[in-house]
Amino acid sequence: MPFVETSDSVRLHYEETGSGNPIVFVHEFAGDGHSWAPQVGHFAARYRCITYNARGYPPSDVPDDPAQYSQAIARDDIKAVLDHLSIEQAHVVGLSMGGFATLHFALAYPARTRAAVVAGCGYGAEPDQRARFREEAEATAVLLETRGTAAFAATYAVSPTRVQFRDKDPNGWRAFADGLAAHSALGSAHTMRGVQKERPSLWDLEDDLKRLTVPTLIMTGDEDDPCLAPALYLKRAVRSSGLVVIPRSGHTINLEEPKAFNAAIADFLARVEADRWPVRGSPSVTETILGVCEAQIL
Repeated sequence: MPFVETSDSVRLHYEETGSGNPIVFVHEFAGDGHSWAPQVGHFAARYRCITYNARGYPPSDVPDDPAQYSQAIARDDIKAVLDHLSIEQAHVVGLSMGGFATLHFALAYPARTRAAVVAGCGYGAEPDQRARFREEAEATAVLLETRGTAAFAATYAVSPTRVQFRDKDPNGWRAFADGLAAHSALGSAHTMRGVQKERPSLWDLEDDLKRLTVPTLIMTGDEDDPCLAPALYLKRAVRSSGLVVIPRSGHTINLEEPKAFNAAIADFLARVEADRWPVRGSPSVTETILGVCEAQIL
């Protein structure tokens, strides 16, 4: 079983399939490396697909020290995977918690990021939602510590942005829910407190986002309400970004709508590799509606 060892001596389990330009897939809080099976199955015919389990997600190590979990550490764990595999630059695809890590990786290491897919990124990111999100994150960590992952999964897997997956694909959703119930309660609680609860708001990153020129694809389901406004914010802030909204879809879009998800990413990566993904020369948000101001008319 292959492992990456990070700078703080945490081992991360990884798998790779296929050959070609590398894609690193970064999973969400409720998933793990296996959550990317529909993407690996699709892209491995042309790409070197790399998945890994974040720290806290067996068979990766589950550090006891809460200080070994943070947004910056999750970002740098992507770098550790690339360094271990001697990959200088890769496409990085992340969902939810993995989408945040992918975005932070592109901001910190743009030369290592050929392209970034930031999907389902935004829970609790809006300034007026920060306090509520932090309270819910802490309550979730307490639930995991006191009642375990099975009790947590029983409610989290039927949250308002997860039921879309259940309704479309009951068998796929059941596998997802069962996998979530088998996670490490300790690792999940530490991840919820250290990575999720303490991560900075996207709005606090505005200056950095405006300077980002890495080709970026922002993706969200249109029924993933907590991510809709953040997706629009990211699209407006990042001049090298495009936005894909998948209709009638919730949070787990890579599993819920794998064909649409894969097709959008395949088109994006093809454009990037053909140098046909330009950086926007002017902001998409203006003070006019038609682009004509009163002074021009007069």
